Amino acid sequence: MESGDHTSKSQRRGRSSRQLKAKRKVSAASKSTRLEKCTRLELVDASRSAMIHAAVKKILWKVGVIIEHEPTCKQLLAIKDCWQDNQGYIHLPEDLIEQTISSIPNRIVLYDHDGNVKVDTSSPMASYCPGHNCVRILDFRNNELRPCRLDDIRDTAKLCEQLPNLDMVCSLGYPSEVAPEDEVVETVRAMYENCSKPAALLAHDEVIQERMLNLVADMTGGWQRMADKPVCLELMGPISPLKLPEELCLRLINCARWRIPTVCYPATFPGMSCPISNAGAIAQSSAEAIAGMVIHQMVEPGAPVMSGSAILPMDLRQANLAYGSPEYMMSGLGASDYFRFIGIPSWVGGGCSDSHQFDTQAAAEVGANLAIAALAGTPFVHNLGFLSGGRTGSIQLLTLCDELIGWSSKMATGVEVTADSIAFEVVLRSAKNNEFLTDQHTQDRFMTENWYPGLCERSDADAWLNAGAKDMTERVNQRIREVLG
Repeated sequence: MESGDHTSKSQRRGRSSRQLKAKRKVSAASKSTRLEKCTRLELVDASRSAMIHAAVKKILWKVGVIIEHEPTCKQLLAIKDCWQDNQGYIHLPEDLIEQTISSIPNRIVLYDHDGNVKVDTSSPMASYCPGHNCVRILDFRNNELRPCRLDDIRDTAKLCEQLPNLDMVCSLGYPSEVAPEDEVVETVRAMYENCSKPAALLAHDEVIQERMLNLVADMTGGWQRMADKPVCLELMGPISPLKLPEELCLRLINCARWRIPTVCYPATFPGMSCPISNAGAIAQSSAEAIAGMVIHQMVEPGAPVMSGSAILPMDLRQANLAYGSPEYMMSGLGASDYFRFIGIPSWVGGGCSDSHQFDTQAAAEVGANLAIAALAGTPFVHNLGFLSGGRTGSIQLLTLCDELIGWSSKMATGVEVTADSIAFEVVLRSAKNNEFLTDQHTQDRFMTENWYPGLCERSDADAWLNAGAKDMTERVNQRIREVLG
């Protein structure tokens, strides 16, 4: 298989704790810049992130991880101070953890098919991506909950292409009518044929991964171009608690060799597969993610990888996932603060609801979690369009998310304070005759100073009635029909 250029093998070893501290200083400087550019909500500050980091290293050293890929186990055990206990857990020393963290790039950039930057995790504003692999979709035409089909994925991709605040495409569902062995490839084909934005991809094993990425290379200019200007992000992660299955190891190794950007993050359930406390869940899930990154960076130091935390709280009264809960955002954003502290790009979930319909609950939960994610300054938000605790995909909700991202992003920019924005000269020349409306300062800024909605209602009541008194659902459905034709 053809692959992209690799970094020098001389980079493979020798990263020290001093390099990690220097990286943290760069990250802190970047954070300072972000504070100047946008509002910043911090759930876990530096001192508490340091406590989590100490716990992460203790977990990986004193508890260890199960690694089900024998060649990787042998490679790890050849490293000084790595050892395996009689239950099969491999214990990773602190120096290896710090060395791995120091080799991970603190920025990931993704491109559209024309080579334009669409996602840059160093940007002060977040990037947004739909969710994937819902078992059902909510059909906007008739409100039917039904299995997802390939045409639904095509519709999602077409919508992602046109919605200006979505930076990536993802499937929302998987095609129920396609044979399991072909489902991933046909999903990827449907997305790339209908959307030029970078895609979030999910393979089930290393064989499907190779087929999937060969198709992406064929459709977007080849393996070298994919390495130079990545058009996808592959999603994968450990199994909680503390297990890295063989297929994950192989997929991590492949992505490192091919320099395909990767998200390594576990899905874990507080109180069931990790501690029920937010901080405990963040510590264990972060340890699991970093263990995967050890394998990734061992193959190719400097290969692009990011993390995050799919800490999925359960409503233990019914054993249902609670994507719309405050705990989902608290744990995700807390993990994002931790990864920012150690200099690793990350993403969080948002734009999702536990409602089963496109209704008031869905709008309320999505509005809250998108606004909080934007204010937290996390570089990447995914899972947009989820209903039913991640089991149902909705392009209606995805369309509303696009509108709400505009609102949230405007809020996250904060208040610009400069001599020009304070506008003393404007007051001096315009106040006495109340000429602000015609002042050049107003003329230059009236389209950029305010956010103007595309779907939210702002007309007076009579105008709204005369235009047919359409509610939000009708306006969303009209927008979807305009895109899909």
